[in-house]
Formats: sequence, structure tokens, C-alpha cells
Amino acid sequence: MIFIISTFILAFSFSNTTMAQQKNQIVRFAKIQVDPSQLKAYNAALKEQMVTAVNVEPGVLTYYAVADKSDPSHITILEIYADTTAYLAHIQTPHFKKYKETVKGMVKSLELTDLTLIGSAKKPGM
Repeated sequence: MIFIISTFILAFSFSNTTMAQQKNQIVRFAKIQVDPSQLKAYNAALKEQMVTAVNVEPGVLTYYAVADKSDPSHITILEIYADTTAYLAHIQTPHFKKYKETVKGMVKSLELTDLTLIGSAKKPGM
């Protein structure tokens, strides 16, 4: 009985900690329209920046980039940062500055939308 109660308390504490951490997260959609003639170069620069950020910055939690099937030059990126400090540190990194410099002539429009995470579910190991 004590084991069950302890397990419940531990799970509840973890859940509350996770929810508190999620409240501090910066969650953003970046909607980008890329010059179609430069799409291959843009995608390469984006991938390099995303992989580097996730690998070297502890505060960069998630990057997903998707392209519209009917128009691959319309790209949406989901970015999740641990908190404001992590986001502010990210935009000062050499790899992010390199990305911005590389793609400045490729991006036709950029729309940033800040979001509030209200829940998540994923398979283990994903």
C-alpha cells in the first residue's frame, strides 16, 4: 500500500513539475514563404540550423519543419524553447546568425505566432 501511494505521489509530483515547466516554455509557429527557385538551398540552411541548435543548446527542445504539399515553398516551423532565456540565447548563437544571414535573400515573408501549449502526447522514444 505504501509503495502504491509513494508511486502515485511521485507520478503526481512529476506531472506537476512537467506542467510548471511547460508554462515557462516558448512555443512558436514560424510561417515562412521561400523563393521557390531557392528552396533547395533554404531547406539545407534550415536543416543545418535546426540540427545544430537541438544538438548544442540545452534550451532548444523541439524543432519541426513541414512544407505545404501543394506548395513546398510555404514552410511552417514549430519551435519549442525551455523558457525565454533559452530563446534569447538561441537567437544570439553563431549558427542562428549564420542561418539568418544565409536565408535573408530567400525568404519572401515571415509570420511568427506565439502559442500556449495546452497538452501533448507522443509515443515513447519519439
